[in-house]
Amino acid sequence: MASPHKSFLSSRTFVFISAFLLRAALLVYGIHQDSVSALKYTDIDYYVFTDAARAVSRHSSPYDRATYRYTPLLAWILLPTSWGGLWFHFGKALFALSDLIAGWLILRLLKRQRLEEQRALKYAAVWLLNPMVANISTRGSSEGLLCVLVMALLWAFETKKIVLSGLLLGLCVHFKIYPFIYGASMLWALETPSSNPSAATKLQVALQFINRSRILLLLTSISTFTALNLLMYNTYGFPFLQHTFFHHLTRIDHRHNFSPYNTLLYLSSAQAANPTYANLRSSISFESLAFIPQLLLSTILIPIGLAKRDLPTTMLAQTLAFVTFNKVCTSQYFLWYLIFLPLHLPNSSLLARPPLGVTALVLWVLGQAVWLQQGYRLEFLGKSTFVPGLFAASLAFFAINCWILGIVVGDVVDTSMDSKMATSVEGGDRIASSSTTASEGGSTASVSELKARPVRDKRRGNSSIDTSSIANVHLGPRDRVLKSN
Repeated sequence: MASPHKSFLSSRTFVFISAFLLRAALLVYGIHQDSVSALKYTDIDYYVFTDAARAVSRHSSPYDRATYRYTPLLAWILLPTSWGGLWFHFGKALFALSDLIAGWLILRLLKRQRLEEQRALKYAAVWLLNPMVANISTRGSSEGLLCVLVMALLWAFETKKIVLSGLLLGLCVHFKIYPFIYGASMLWALETPSSNPSAATKLQVALQFINRSRILLLLTSISTFTALNLLMYNTYGFPFLQHTFFHHLTRIDHRHNFSPYNTLLYLSSAQAANPTYANLRSSISFESLAFIPQLLLSTILIPIGLAKRDLPTTMLAQTLAFVTFNKVCTSQYFLWYLIFLPLHLPNSSLLARPPLGVTALVLWVLGQAVWLQQGYRLEFLGKSTFVPGLFAASLAFFAINCWILGIVVGDVVDTSMDSKMATSVEGGDRIASSSTTASEGGSTASVSELKARPVRDKRRGNSSIDTSSIANVHLGPRDRVLKSN
């Protein structure tokens, strides 16, 4: 008889209903807490979103709301929040629903990996029943909406819908900048026409790389991204470019930032507020160099090394590297890579080796807890914990994420090598299992049979070789046997 938790996770209906009820309960709880407590459940960013939507409803610019750093599309989508009453929470419900749609896409992608539905549901539940994911969405973070777009992008690409992939990639990058890193992996993962590498020149190899599928993906994604940006620029002017894109290149946010650059950003913000140190700040802005290792890993090294082997895990590794090395790293950003985790787990050493998986999970959670404890002392108790407390906690969490990134990359490499080895062994077995049969009547013995027969005597010298079976091997007609003189 199956245990209750096994039968529960084997039912698509129960998993999705439970995921829905989890988010509904958190949404209702959040509304209640906001009404009775000074400590609000709703994320501060949600108030920014709704204020921008209210501005749009009055035919004003969403950028009239200070700190609105997003595409106007988000404010347009959230227009119902300006209708008053419970409609204020429309965005939270939409983001929570996006979680469920993303979970459905995850399930479809898992089944494309030839997993049975019951097994695929268990991995999809890692996202659907994850309390952290549900909490972030029901607090009003828009990451759930972006996760749906990213999963739809991966599904379209995996099902060979190149034009749709390009459209979704352009939309994703317009919505948030970071998904542009997936373009590198998708372009690299597309098949190149086979040829003889030794005979092909460098020019021929380059021309073969530039094939129809790659050109189509590139053109559709760039066209979509450009069209959306032109529309928004025509509507809202330069503030759209400044707040949606340029701001992220120069931002120095240090609050709720898990990044090791946290302390440097705090010092930079203090210097920016003091004209006396303006020139000094421009000469020591070390945090501006954060883009170098971040982009090197996420757009070049990881795609080239992994994309042709396992695209979903490559995108996980890219996103984990991008977030880990980003100069601003908040809890919402964790959803960017957690969405790929269910697709990686079926072939992950994190599950194949339970002690490793448990250690990684405990360290990841513990790293956040230590940082949050230092942040609480700083923000709520007013104690200066920047050095060594907060800085050391940031370095520790950074090191933990780098270690996990190494595990993810290693899984792809190991799986690929195992696959090649299995293919090689399978080919060898087919050759070995084919018996060398006699064209004339006579007994035969296959190579595999010879290998399987035990050695009877292990004395030193040539006598250790069992030659009893050699006489039974018929090599064929004499005129085909090559004799060496």
